[in-house]
Amino acid sequence: MAHLLIVEDDELLLDGLSAQLMQAGHRITTAQDGQIALDRLQAGAFDGVVLDLGLPRVDGLTVLRSLRQRLPALPVLVLTARDGVEDRVAGLNAGADDYLTKPFNLDELQARLQALLRRASLPAFGASAAPAATPAPSALRLEPHPPRAWLGGEAIDLTQREWTLLDLLLRHAGQVVSREDVFAAWQAEPGESGGLASNALEVYVHRLRRKFAGSALNIRNIRGLGYLLETGGA
Repeated sequence: MAHLLIVEDDELLLDGLSAQLMQAGHRITTAQDGQIALDRLQAGAFDGVVLDLGLPRVDGLTVLRSLRQRLPALPVLVLTARDGVEDRVAGLNAGADDYLTKPFNLDELQARLQALLRRASLPAFGASAAPAATPAPSALRLEPHPPRAWLGGEAIDLTQREWTLLDLLLRHAGQVVSREDVFAAWQAEPGESGGLASNALEVYVHRLRRKFAGSALNIRNIRGLGYLLETGGA
């Protein structure tokens, strides 16, 4: 299973998280302050990080920004007692892949973490645990706030519909995604009015192809079925 780093200064919570994740088969390394976490990240390779924000010595946001410079694709699930919208936005903008506020359900944490690990294992994401000084040309990471993608260390701005389409294709990389599934995903986004032109999907696919031209990513039109994302690693 995965090698996880849990960064949490509450000893009881740290013990509980470690026990549950080890029971699920993961290998666990722990850190109880931000400086120890940075040292662990520098010294070893991890498949994912569970990171508290309210840490002694070095705060969690600083740890997050630091690890994102070296490991842009490493899955990070942030934990915090700060439940304000501005706090969630700050965590996501610093590079968090997902966010849970305390108190939380341990089963939900495990499910969210498993989802992040599955996404990171897709060929398009590359090896998440390796330092990214020279990322693979096909390594792709999505950030929802603001909607954008990171390809080989380069940020690519996306519209909300482009982001939703690319996220759906990535989650089903190597599989055909139907037009109906794409329209359903778009219409589920907050603020969508529901009115979509018949050729809207073709327009957004064309935009994504232009933005990722020259990379190992390719969106194929499977006639009568939908679209399929090829990552060059499948």
